[in-house]
Amino acid sequence: MIIQLAVALLITALIGYATWRKVKSAHAAHDGSGKDVFLAGGGLSWLYVAGSITLTNLSTEQLVGMNGNQMFLLAWWELAGFVGLLILAGVFVPIYYRNQCTTVTELLERRYSGSSVRTIVAGIFLVGSVLVYIPAALYSGSLFLKTMLGFDGSLLVFALPMAAIAALYTILGGLRAVAVMDTYSGIGVLAIALLVVVLALSAIGWDFSGIPPERLSMIGATDSPIPFHTLFTGMLFIQIFYWSTNQNITQKAMTAPTVREAQKGVLAAAAVRILIVPLIVVVPGVVAFKLFGSLGDASYGRIVAHVLPGWLSGAFAAMMAAAVIAHTAAILNGAVALYSVDFHDRFIAKVSDHWRLAMKATIVMAAAGVVLVPLFENAKSIINTLQQLNGLTSMPILSAFIVGLLFKGVRASAASAAIVFGVLFYGFLTYQPHAFLPGWFHYIDAMLVTLVACVVVALAVNKALGGETVRDSASL
Repeated sequence: MIIQLAVALLITALIGYATWRKVKSAHAAHDGSGKDVFLAGGGLSWLYVAGSITLTNLSTEQLVGMNGNQMFLLAWWELAGFVGLLILAGVFVPIYYRNQCTTVTELLERRYSGSSVRTIVAGIFLVGSVLVYIPAALYSGSLFLKTMLGFDGSLLVFALPMAAIAALYTILGGLRAVAVMDTYSGIGVLAIALLVVVLALSAIGWDFSGIPPERLSMIGATDSPIPFHTLFTGMLFIQIFYWSTNQNITQKAMTAPTVREAQKGVLAAAAVRILIVPLIVVVPGVVAFKLFGSLGDASYGRIVAHVLPGWLSGAFAAMMAAAVIAHTAAILNGAVALYSVDFHDRFIAKVSDHWRLAMKATIVMAAAGVVLVPLFENAKSIINTLQQLNGLTSMPILSAFIVGLLFKGVRASAASAAIVFGVLFYGFLTYQPHAFLPGWFHYIDAMLVTLVACVVVALAVNKALGGETVRDSASL
């Protein structure tokens, strides 16, 4: 364990130094604007756009959570994500650049007659980041390191220093530093994660015999995490929300100097998504089932510790710690952007220096994330928990973007009413058993039903309020 820790600390320091050198050499003029702090001044090349998008998504929630299901079926999330990235590149990137957005919620205010929907969506994103995404990232990363290193102690031993370092990156370097660190650590994570796949398969002689068929099948039963029919109901819309309207991800696609450069980065991230990610998020978990039985979210850390030599597991621990730090820093930066641009600047006082405000907000949010880490220890599956929680707000929010982009003349109050309705409606469908729902009905189905219902409610409320709804295809 001493060798592992030494190697981990050395590599972490090297990644930090390389990031500092790269950010320092950029010679970017810092003016304290929102674009400077939250969009890296619009100066990142496609490589860093791709690296930042990839690692903002691919952190320990995916590696730990998806492998924790110990079945091939979970690869559908990543395969479908490829389609989501293509939609981001082809449809949404040009829209965000054309409207010169710093946050995705600014687009909503430009598309609606009123600003209430922007405020509601920004508030949902902000609360979700602080109460769910930051602590979930720290929890899954801490669980992986604890399991892999064989540490017997509190998860906070890992969560606290990772949160502190993530906060420093956000405070000192903004999104530019986060994107560079994402890219450097992401290359290492992908390389070693692929090596883990090969070594894990070698450990079982490339023989999957003895593993229950349902864990090897890509056709999910109705009681599985992803029933097969849901690939044709809510799955695509989950991906559109996550990749195209989610501040934490979409913000990274707005850091390039031009639309074309941003699209190159998004398409590169899509290539990584389809060629590499599905393997690394499911194969080790299935192998762990054959070797050790059902381990849940502890599977990935256990298999890594089993197949990697000590010094290399230390290197992977460093890469994973860096991934968690960069992932957490990216969420922090996105959350601080929402607070600074959508709330403080509009309702409290005009922000003259976003760097100074970002420092204070980052410290508060990072501390809150650490405090909330223990609450996730009772989750049966971190990835399934996150996906189901996402449903409460993802489809109502996506409905606001769909209505805003496809129609003109819709009042913000109508879209806001539909969002509130959608949160309650999805909760009604999924968190209580209902005799009128068929047995095959899944929370992914509930997402599609909720999305359609929210669009209908928004248009109906707008009509009731006297608004004129006009089809607008020119906005796409």
